[in-house]
Amino acid sequence: MIDTISAMATSNSGGERKSSSSSSSSSSLPIGFFLSVLLPISIAVGVVLYRLDPFDPAPFPEHEFFQEAGAVAQPRRVNGRMMQGAEFVGNGQLRLPEDIVYDPSLGVLYTGCADGWINRVTVNESASDSAVEKWVNTGGRPLGLALNHQNHELIVADAVKGLLKITKDKEVILLSDEAEGQKFGLTDGVDVAKDGTIYFTDASSKYGLENHLRDSCESRPYGRLLSFDPTTGLTKVLRRRLYFPNGVAVSPDQTSVIFCETPLKRCRRYRMEGGDGNGTIERFIDNLPGLPDNVHYDGEGHYWIAIFTSFPPYASKLMKYRLVRKIMKIAERHTGRLIDVLKKDGGAVAVDLEGNPSFHFYDSAALSITSGVKIADHLYLGSVSYQHIIRVNLARLSAS
Repeated sequence: MIDTISAMATSNSGGERKSSSSSSSSSSLPIGFFLSVLLPISIAVGVVLYRLDPFDPAPFPEHEFFQEAGAVAQPRRVNGRMMQGAEFVGNGQLRLPEDIVYDPSLGVLYTGCADGWINRVTVNESASDSAVEKWVNTGGRPLGLALNHQNHELIVADAVKGLLKITKDKEVILLSDEAEGQKFGLTDGVDVAKDGTIYFTDASSKYGLENHLRDSCESRPYGRLLSFDPTTGLTKVLRRRLYFPNGVAVSPDQTSVIFCETPLKRCRRYRMEGGDGNGTIERFIDNLPGLPDNVHYDGEGHYWIAIFTSFPPYASKLMKYRLVRKIMKIAERHTGRLIDVLKKDGGAVAVDLEGNPSFHFYDSAALSITSGVKIADHLYLGSVSYQHIIRVNLARLSAS
């Protein structure tokens, strides 16, 4: 019996070896097939797509940088664990809240969402007690928000509709959608001066919201900084040829406007001079630790600049090459997923009135941060990756 079992085992072992050998042979077939057939075909298709695509990126604008590429602005205090202990306001009720503005007279936040709704959110001691009201739908995509503190009307930079005003009676009024005969392509950031003048950006005259990544890949200055005079209804172009100008904040002394140029990781200052609107542009802060978005002044000597993502150093270096940027654009067009790998390490940088960085709060788990508004001891953060507003305790962040 033992001999019979042993013989059967030997026979089965041989069969298993044959099966294993056969399996190994068959498993090597797909690899060889891939290397000899599929890989060359994939490369050929890629080459064809590259050659046929009319997208023509410009040389990288290195002349626009004031400092060496590696000289990142260094704040006095940095905390990379911003999300620890963070609270969620309006959890599940806010669809990708981009910008935030606070009305202290009502104790509410306004935020614009991807579904076209501008929501009003109550500010309470406990984030879980905040109530969300669907206030007004613009029919577009509200991005930048600002309050006219003279009459408490809400000013909206809507990426689709243009520059809007929303009255206390919820009436949506178009203020402007073109300047010098050129339609706005992507109305983005906005702020209101004390005299009622509205300052805002048209991030790209060529690419709309759906294709905004292509603007950065092309690296041509299609953006504009503009003003709107509510008494005359005149829209004026203050600066042309800007690289995706984004957030806007009027200085507390009302003599200048801070605005971001997102792909260049910097903010600049537009100084108003006289009544003719012919101001000057000067450096404010270069080499931010990521891609800047909206900017808000906190009334206490600091601008809070939202950092969408850290944009790793290797990505910044690769973006200098036209070939890489064209491949990025083609990949984004056919997959729509390219930007997903560049969303982490979002946060906010606080800078003083001269552009010196004071604080940088961020987290690898903070995705696509688009705005930061300081209210008392908390920072409220908007994002186009979440269904809520993030609230973090600044006292805790500063102490840790």
